[in-house]
Amino acid sequence: MRVALRPRSGCLVLCLGLSAFSLLLQSLWVPLEISKDDPVGRSPAEDRGLGFRRLALRLEALSTQVQRLNRERDAKRTSEDLHMLLQSLRQDQQGLARLVEKELNRVSQRLDHFNHHQRQPNTPPTRENQGKHIEPKETCVLPVDTAYPVCAEKVAFLQDKWQSDPCYAFYDVDGTACSILTYLSQIENFCPPQPGRNHSTPTWHQRAQPYTKKAAIRTSMSSLYEAINNSSGPAVRFMRSRVEMMSECWRQAALTMRQQNNKTHSSLMRVLLYPGALAGGAGQHFEAMVERGGPLGELVQWADLSACLTILGHNVSLTTSQYHLHRLIGAAPGRGSCPIKGPLSFDLIYTDYHGLVHLRGAMGLAFQYYQCRFRILDSFGTEPAFNLGSYAQPHGFKTLWGSWGLQPLQYMTMFPHTPDNSFLGFVSDDAVRAQESDLNRKEKIAVIYGKQEYMWQGLSEYVKVISEELETHATVYQPPGHVSTLPSFVRNHGLLSQRHFRRLLRRAKVFVGLGFPYEGPAPIEAIALGCVFLQPRLNPPHSSDNNNFYKGKPTTRKISSQHPYAEKSIGRPHVWTVDVTNKTQVREAVKEILRTEVKPLTPREFSCEGMLDRVHHYITQQSFCTPSVATWPPESVLRLHMGPLGQSCVSVCKRASLVCEPSQFHRLNNPDVFARLAIGCSSMTEEVNHIFPAYTPWGRHCRLQQEPLLFSCAGSDASHRRLCPCRIYQPGQVALSPDSIPDL
Repeated sequence: MRVALRPRSGCLVLCLGLSAFSLLLQSLWVPLEISKDDPVGRSPAEDRGLGFRRLALRLEALSTQVQRLNRERDAKRTSEDLHMLLQSLRQDQQGLARLVEKELNRVSQRLDHFNHHQRQPNTPPTRENQGKHIEPKETCVLPVDTAYPVCAEKVAFLQDKWQSDPCYAFYDVDGTACSILTYLSQIENFCPPQPGRNHSTPTWHQRAQPYTKKAAIRTSMSSLYEAINNSSGPAVRFMRSRVEMMSECWRQAALTMRQQNNKTHSSLMRVLLYPGALAGGAGQHFEAMVERGGPLGELVQWADLSACLTILGHNVSLTTSQYHLHRLIGAAPGRGSCPIKGPLSFDLIYTDYHGLVHLRGAMGLAFQYYQCRFRILDSFGTEPAFNLGSYAQPHGFKTLWGSWGLQPLQYMTMFPHTPDNSFLGFVSDDAVRAQESDLNRKEKIAVIYGKQEYMWQGLSEYVKVISEELETHATVYQPPGHVSTLPSFVRNHGLLSQRHFRRLLRRAKVFVGLGFPYEGPAPIEAIALGCVFLQPRLNPPHSSDNNNFYKGKPTTRKISSQHPYAEKSIGRPHVWTVDVTNKTQVREAVKEILRTEVKPLTPREFSCEGMLDRVHHYITQQSFCTPSVATWPPESVLRLHMGPLGQSCVSVCKRASLVCEPSQFHRLNNPDVFARLAIGCSSMTEEVNHIFPAYTPWGRHCRLQQEPLLFSCAGSDASHRRLCPCRIYQPGQVALSPDSIPDL
């Protein structure tokens, strides 16, 4: 008879089996008396439980994995994690069997010794044996070595805490001094090697076998579809749907790049994409909101990044499961206190702030060692003053999202609003595909940008003025049985698929912003489909000082409109920014829009080709794992500027039609630059401050930067003039200078 178990039932049976196995092992123990080989100072009770405590901790680690799988299965009901769990158990089975055999042999040997001891006649202790301390067979003395100053501290910690995480038992720590010193010398490198053992680099420090192949441009997404095929949540389904919808745009861009470049020169990279916001408890909430009008901008960016890396020829893995993440990076079983089991097999890991937390909780010491390979998708940016924890806390820049101490250029933004970070972006539907025939089909339709009813509150008069000239449509989510509060003159389609939403935009003349959401991709996509974007002016500008949405975000930016990039980098006739409380201004803007013929527009930096150029440049030119200073961009494209009092380098460079280049602050951070500018300095000091290098005219003090992580384009101060590295850039591609695109 064959019994079929559901995956969840099978996991429960497996848990019970592990528990029974643990009890069976404990039942095999026979209490022994202290023999002459026992270490002095250890009680029989402590000694006889030692070996099996290690087994119990090892089994606890496996049981924890099974329980975590059950929790995830309750939310996702997929078979992926069951497969991964069984694979994990098979891999751990051999090591666990060796451990069991080792402990049973130890029990057998001690039983034999016990029986032999019982057969010997009782003899009084000799005088020469009286007063002697019997030492164990193996003794380990705490080493004193100035090259390892925290060794004693780490030993004391593990003697007290080694049972707090099963990962220590996984690495053969059993509470004895020898096991702790071995672990601290071979795994964590806090102590010198034990006598008789050569010093060796911890396994997780060693480099994984590099690829010898070169990346080659692809025209197919088949490998990406395979990478994301196992995930079935609504968020990943949205991402796959977008990749499929944009596949022709990517294919055409790939063919263009092939024609421009005969061969590739970039190494093939192993890349992991881990959107941490889609994992764990936060992921369940995010997934639920995807189908209820929640934010999709981050998913657009993740989808486009995955497609871009695939077209560039790199090997892409994607997961939204914490358990799967642990398997991919080789995390030791347990609670994340120990380093990973071997060298990290990925050259790059793209994640977000949530993912950083998950990685730190899984990698132990290896997190800091490998953090140079991380790239953080961060829509609104992280300024250097918020990034360095030791500086942020005492200077009032401490927030929930900052203080990771990464290189600021490792953060990758949705728009090029923060030069201190890298502009990753996304792609909008190619304007070339919006043919002239689409312009002829434009109707007097306005589509309102706001998928949830709360976004419409207080704006009924603004929308009513627009409806006097245009048929007004909406795509607002409304649950079954909900009574709509939208104005009666609005035609609501409910939530639309990506394809149906674009069909609506192709018909529409105007895409109307309500003031929120801020800085999303939808306005850029609407402009690419021939719409005019009408948006509110924000007066006073919104920032972390006066707006709950930006409060706590690691940026000091002040937002003058719903979409500053559209307002300042595109502008009229494609973008109109109005005071929504001024009905006359709104009415006149709508009439002028109707009189103007506007063609579809896609800035090059938001085209498929533009994103391919930019991402390829980052992969080949950005290296944060070596101590050498940046060599890109070349010095020939740099322009030195001394700003007026109170202005940031962002503003100083922008006024000169340039962009601030933070990677080149090191070229300016020396006394010779002040001399070149004919500035007479009464003093020259080096300090830790995010506005330095700078000059203050009161007292003629010149200040240099002491902490490279605080080089900042964004910082400003009313009493200082910033010294700014500005550079020229490609038209429509602000992230790159004219000669910065290497051959592919």
